[in-house]
Amino acid sequence: MRVLGIDPGLRLTGYACLETTRADEVPRIIEAGVFRLIASSRASSSASSRAKTTTARTSSSAPSVSARLLELDRDLQELIIRVKPDHVAVESLFAHYKHPATAIIMGHARGVILLAIRRAGIPLLEFKPNLVKKSLTGHGHADKGQMQRSVQTIFGLAEPPSPPDVADAIAIALCACRRAG
Repeated sequence: MRVLGIDPGLRLTGYACLETTRADEVPRIIEAGVFRLIASSRASSSASSRAKTTTARTSSSAPSVSARLLELDRDLQELIIRVKPDHVAVESLFAHYKHPATAIIMGHARGVILLAIRRAGIPLLEFKPNLVKKSLTGHGHADKGQMQRSVQTIFGLAEPPSPPDVADAIAIALCACRRAG
């Protein structure tokens, strides 16, 4: 079973495709990385020593929200075709009362992601951030560093995945593997 985990964002969207044959085994990382939704030129971004080197987009001038959303849609469609997931897992919307605009911006990215998944006809799994954190670390309020170190330990990586969005996407996919398997 292949599961694609996605950590939505409008600047950085983390993704990770894991493959497993049983729910009780540590899955294999097929590919992991981020979509850097800030431009049109290409740059390389590596998620881990065992994960495939991925392509990310970078630029000095930030395009409009609609341009980023279009880029996210294209990148996600290409990824789905390339990794051929059986399921896609996405982190559900989280908003902090101190930053209400973040929920609106994240909602735009999640909408594009959910549409791409539906268009591809792939079953969707959604998980709350606290559930993903608890599934990975044992408690639901782990910080980014704890998430990165936990992913490093579980998968036997030489170093923690960076940026943190990659670790989050791996954790989301792992949570889905454990629940869907």
